Amino acid sequence: MRAQQADSGDSALYASHQKIYPREVSGRFTRLRVTAILTLLGIYYLTPFLQWGGRQAILFDLPARKFHLFGLTLWPQDFIYLAALLILAGLSLFFFTALLGRVWCGYACPQTVWTEAYLWMERKIEGKRSARMKLDKAPTSAEKIRIKILKHTVWITFSLWTGFTFVGYFTPIDQLAGKLFSASLGPWETFWILFYSFATYGNAGFMREQVCKYMCPYARFQSAMFDSDTLIVAYHPERGEPRGSRRRGTDFEAQGLGACIDCNVCVQVCPTGIDIRDGLQYECIACSACIDACDEIMDKMSYPRGLIKYTTENAAEGKPQHILRPRVMVYATILLVLCGILVTHLVQRIPLELDVIRDRNTLYRETRDGLIENVYTLKLLNMDEKPHRYILHAEGIDGLKLVTDQEEIFVEAGTVYQMVVRLQADEFNLEQRSVPVSFHLQAADANHLTITEEARFVGPGKT
Repeated sequence: MRAQQADSGDSALYASHQKIYPREVSGRFTRLRVTAILTLLGIYYLTPFLQWGGRQAILFDLPARKFHLFGLTLWPQDFIYLAALLILAGLSLFFFTALLGRVWCGYACPQTVWTEAYLWMERKIEGKRSARMKLDKAPTSAEKIRIKILKHTVWITFSLWTGFTFVGYFTPIDQLAGKLFSASLGPWETFWILFYSFATYGNAGFMREQVCKYMCPYARFQSAMFDSDTLIVAYHPERGEPRGSRRRGTDFEAQGLGACIDCNVCVQVCPTGIDIRDGLQYECIACSACIDACDEIMDKMSYPRGLIKYTTENAAEGKPQHILRPRVMVYATILLVLCGILVTHLVQRIPLELDVIRDRNTLYRETRDGLIENVYTLKLLNMDEKPHRYILHAEGIDGLKLVTDQEEIFVEAGTVYQMVVRLQADEFNLEQRSVPVSFHLQAADANHLTITEEARFVGPGKT
């Protein structure tokens, strides 16, 4: 599409995308970021190969409706725990954003992690920043085609490995590998491997900073979580301005210059292509590349470091800083409370579920012995990793009788057992037409596996 010019004729309403060629940088924050990226990639690619109790340690088994997290197995009935984890993740993002700014974006966001991986491969194949720029501008040649094909072959291979690993969290990865080598992958497994591979290839290989700038909503609402004491990456104009080039060792202050030599290295290393000297911008992901680049230049010029650094608005203006402020304390308190509740519930969780459904076709019936009888359908879900034998009894009415064909109920691990039982009671002991009763289920071989479910017993009642 041709760029449409504004009335002034000097600005475009629609501008074509300009590819960014981030320059390689080294420094303390870069080493920290690389360590974080390698750690996260290692966790992602190696976790499916971990074993726990004869099975994959982390496996989201959708067909069996079981989610294995090391020694913990969750079922659809445990969806509340997933909801709690999502809430905790959201609150954690608010807390760390209010305290440390966009450290998530710069060090741990999947988009950042995989983009750095793809950039590393690109640098190894195409060369440094200047070489990559020169290669893209060069006319088509056999050498250029060879380099580009090599790069995209490596990218696609890495993407397919990423997609394969992703599906390995839902299908046991040893089985998945066997299906892959025997060319017997199912349609859904094939689809998700290719889909996730394509998404990684496109987002990290091509779109890169465009995902952060135009697609990610976090950059848009981060200002609601920022305040004057939030950690940001900032350039200090009072020290750096006015900018200007100079020889090393000259008295720049006598020339009326600031510490910034206007080398633009901070712009060249920025993965989103912004100039941090223009002030805080929503495109900044706080990756600290400009800090390391500027510190390196300051070292070469024998100037003090810190022209660009992590700071806060209050600190930059010489005002007192407040780390423990109301917003942070509220987020921290809510996080601690919710974490405590979640951990307590997980520790006290009983891997046993009992559903009681009373037969509504007949309110009640009278037996030959003159007793009032209600019929119930019971569904027993053994959410443990081992089979168990259970003993069932009921109470709530004097002389209540439980009629069942089994004294003990055997339920295999991870299965649902359905049975029909009858409760019988003397009409004389029924104070009302509807009386609360309770079913108690107790594992015969594990005292901690016990559950109680409430129900209603319906009869004629006393007149």
